[in-house]
Order: sequence, then structure tokens, then C-alpha cells
Amino acid sequence: MQIPKRRYDKNDSGAGDYHISANKAAEYKQELERLKKVIRPRQSEEVAEHAKLGDFSENAAYQIAKGKLRGTNHRILVLDDILNNAIIIPECGTGDCVQIGSKVTVKFNGRQKVFQILGSQETNPAQGIISHLSPIGAALIGHKKNDEVNIEINNKPVKYQIIKIE
Repeated sequence: MQIPKRRYDKNDSGAGDYHISANKAAEYKQELERLKKVIRPRQSEEVAEHAKLGDFSENAAYQIAKGKLRGTNHRILVLDDILNNAIIIPECGTGDCVQIGSKVTVKFNGRQKVFQILGSQETNPAQGIISHLSPIGAALIGHKKNDEVNIEINNKPVKYQIIKIE
């Protein structure tokens, strides 16, 4: 089932990237259950209460409650879509080559940095978590320890050497 989108909706389903870790899948399941069992029933009751007040066109409280319920229903659809199409990234041990789920220590410009390569749902560059679709992540995938990978960043070539793969 395709998720209906309104013009103002941003695409929060990761642009079709369904690679997620087991932890993120569990987090999404927990959020989905809370939305379905707690939040949506409460919001539905609120909409029903405001509907009793009559004229819908000038009932601001009703319009606001209905908007909140619509947002919750959209989030439920998005989470259902993600979980139904999820590709769970297996936990990686020390591997021969970089793959989704790997932690990679690289050396570039005299510095070392550790990247964990996950799906675009979980990226957090400040913590070193990058997407397998990012320029660095995409370039590193498939390479082995001690390989040198040239990546163009801001129109400048940067040489990354893979030090360690976990």
C-alpha cells in the first residue's frame, strides 16, 4: 500500500530506504503500538467531544483536534510501511569487507574517524553514523582493510584508508 501524501507532508519514510537496525525496528514497533493503543483513541475521543459542539466550519477546537488525529494516522501509516518493508541490518562482527552495519575506522588528512554505516533512517553524522547512500558510505561499501578509497567531497578528492572493519 502506498502512503498518501499531502503537499505539506515531508517524506519521513526515508525516501524508500528500508534498511534499519534491529534496535530501530524495535523502537518503531514500540512507537506504533503506543500510537495505536494510547494516542489515537485519546485523540478520537477528543474529536468526538468537539464534534458535539455543532457547526464544524467555525469550531476551531474541532479543526485542531482533527488535524492532530490526521497527523497521528499519517505517522501510523508511515511506521506500518517502514516495518512491513523493513530490511533488518544484521549485527556485524569483524568482517572482511565493509557492508551495511559495519563500523569502519578510516584515516584521511592525517586524522582517524570511525563511521558506522546504516540505513538513512538512522543517520547521525555527529555520532559517526552515516547512511549507506551517503557519498562516504557508498564509496566505502565493498572495500577491505587497508584499501584506499578516493571520495570527492566539495569538489575536492579526499583519500580514505580503511584501518579497521568491525
